[in-house]
Amino acid sequence: MYAIVEIAGHQFKVEKDQKVFVNRLATEEGKKVSFDNVLLIGDGNNVTLGAPAIDGAQVSAKVLKHLKGDKVIVFKKKRRKGYRVKNGHRQSLSEIVIESIVASGAKKATPAKAEKAAPKKETKKAEPKVEAKAAAPKTEAKKSTGKADDLKKIEGIGPKIASTLVEAGIATYADLAKADSAKISEIIADVRGNHVTDTWPAQAQLAADGKWDELKKWQDELDGGKA
Repeated sequence: MYAIVEIAGHQFKVEKDQKVFVNRLATEEGKKVSFDNVLLIGDGNNVTLGAPAIDGAQVSAKVLKHLKGDKVIVFKKKRRKGYRVKNGHRQSLSEIVIESIVASGAKKATPAKAEKAAPKKETKKAEPKVEAKAAAPKTEAKKSTGKADDLKKIEGIGPKIASTLVEAGIATYADLAKADSAKISEIIADVRGNHVTDTWPAQAQLAADGKWDELKKWQDELDGGKA
């Protein structure tokens, strides 16, 4: 017996005791999980089609482990613009093993009712509005006291990394020049891509000193911040 079932947004043809890699599931390792969106079941010469799913059919599985897939490199380049971005991505996956395929009579798992909490959130929305108005001048005052530099002028730093550094308190060339490259790597760890931060403090020091010609000459020799 085999079945075609939708798991985490993708369709798979599965059989009993088969191991399948699917998009990361919220279920913990070692626990069982069931899938009700069964589109087709084949048993010998008998084939049952759903419209779109088969009522009462269910595929049960067990989560073996969570892992990440092979790295995929995404490279973007604009001709005559000096724009080159190289990012790496590893898809989060879950390995499951199919334990049983039920053609009919299975009870669908009832999702947790989270809608009842919604009215409480709506009633509380009126109170924070006053606090938000009072807090707004504080954020404006912080912006006016310190002038941030354009960190994107440093080779290897894009808009996402620049905003992440500013949120961490590194908003000027001087701040970046004083920061350790290892600390910078920790701050931008959640930003997707492979980022080499070794030259960023030295580049920032040249920018802080106003040595733009020297910085531009050096940046022409760099690739994404890497010498």
